[in-house]
Amino acid sequence: MNDAVRAALADHAGRFSDNRANWDDRAALHEASGYGIDELLASPTAITAEIAPDRERLGDLNGLDVVHLQCHLGLDTVSLARLGARRVVGLDLSGESLCRARSIAERAGVDIDFVQANVYDARQALTGDFDLVYTSLGVLCWLPDVAAWARVVASLLRPGGRLVLRDDHPVLQAVGDDTTHGLTLHEPYFQRTEPMTWEDEGSYVAAADGSPTITHTVSHQWNHGVGEILTALLEAGLVIDEVTETRFSAWCRWPELMERDVEGYRFSDPALRDRLPLQLAVVAHLPEQTGGQ
Repeated sequence: MNDAVRAALADHAGRFSDNRANWDDRAALHEASGYGIDELLASPTAITAEIAPDRERLGDLNGLDVVHLQCHLGLDTVSLARLGARRVVGLDLSGESLCRARSIAERAGVDIDFVQANVYDARQALTGDFDLVYTSLGVLCWLPDVAAWARVVASLLRPGGRLVLRDDHPVLQAVGDDTTHGLTLHEPYFQRTEPMTWEDEGSYVAAADGSPTITHTVSHQWNHGVGEILTALLEAGLVIDEVTETRFSAWCRWPELMERDVEGYRFSDPALRDRLPLQLAVVAHLPEQTGGQ
């Protein structure tokens, strides 16, 4: 990471601090809400509903070294370990999330190394190279510079190693929450230096009665266009193997317009299902080194 990028990221230090405090609060709320923890712990072979759609993309993990970036409570990280990975590391900004992740992994009977660090510091925080970098669902929006992120991903992979990314589609991020006048563009689609700043006492899961409250209510997000994401990966030296846009989402962004089906949440009105992409999945790999290069 060059000095200019480090300086730019340093300018966001206060925003990273706000996000860390916000996610520390969310960790307690999410654990209290259930968050699928009991279902994961009910069987030693169970994997999360979030990992299941990526099962084919992940391929055979037996004997591989895997790092899960922005792992939060580590439920998907446990799932990766259960799929046969030799070494699994979960990395997250939130210390409170990782305290809970370590407890969940212990109860699940899997050996996972959880490391607290900013994604941009992952190469310095982690030991060794990896066969797979996995990251999914609500991840890139917390990062101000997608090109710097892509370079970190490349630095973590050994030659031949792969990235599997699945996230909310940038178009979904740009559409506003208020659907009174239909779906309208409200937030930036392209990456900007200044974030979208929110103040919200809730999270994306319903709080149970008596749940811990979110007291650090301020958080900051950045959107990144599809072209920006793909170009960042290409410029970091990765080869793109798959780009998929889906008609379903992992969460119910607009309850008045969406319904649950086997793949996730989709628009109730069939006419809307072909008009707006809801998730973006990208698979890429770092080329094998060849003689003379």
